[in-house]
Amino acid sequence: MKNIGILGGMSLESTLLYCEQANKLINKKLGGLHSPKIVMYTVDFAEIEKLQYSGEWEKAGNVLREAAKSIEAGGADFVIMATNTMHKVAGKIVDGLKIPFIHIGSATAKALLKDKVKTVGLLGTKFTMEEDFYKKVIEEAGIKVVVPNAEDRKIVNSVIYDELCKGKVLESSAQEYQRIINTLKDSGAEAVILGCTEIGMLVKSASLPIYDTTLIHVETAVNEALS
Repeated sequence: MKNIGILGGMSLESTLLYCEQANKLINKKLGGLHSPKIVMYTVDFAEIEKLQYSGEWEKAGNVLREAAKSIEAGGADFVIMATNTMHKVAGKIVDGLKIPFIHIGSATAKALLKDKVKTVGLLGTKFTMEEDFYKKVIEEAGIKVVVPNAEDRKIVNSVIYDELCKGKVLESSAQEYQRIINTLKDSGAEAVILGCTEIGMLVKSASLPIYDTTLIHVETAVNEALS
């Protein structure tokens, strides 16, 4: 079994989900008392979040690059980053590594292609929904991406940072997300990407097929670890 490198801390909830799902999947596949071999580095999300909102992405990338290099030095065979948004600086991270980096967007695009999805809705932080770094990966696979309107993007983003990242799961927010998913369906989406690693805490089912990036990313990592 290969050593899975996890770059986490963005947020605590996301990191816990990654570890939990990796353990469940490895045990399901191998049985007995089997569990994954994980090398992990968690950053201080408060520092990263501050750099996000001040637009200091290069500094954030430098922090994550050094963290990923520590994971590599710790014996990981490859690295995954337990967040969607910070894949904005994936290029900087990859430049500092000698081991493979599994991109969450690429893993998600493969899952969509397998199911022949041609148009997909995207929920995530405002950075993920509004900028091209994530959508471009999906679109380059030949899949059209639609996002909520400006007001709904504010709601989606606020729920992520103010609630989900703090472990709060509110029914009122779940209802708002369901409403927003319905608008994406009306816009032609055949499925919806839960493009923030915490959204799966809130959305378990919807009027569209769900592609939970956390589950997809972890499964991809587990398959690589067992390859």
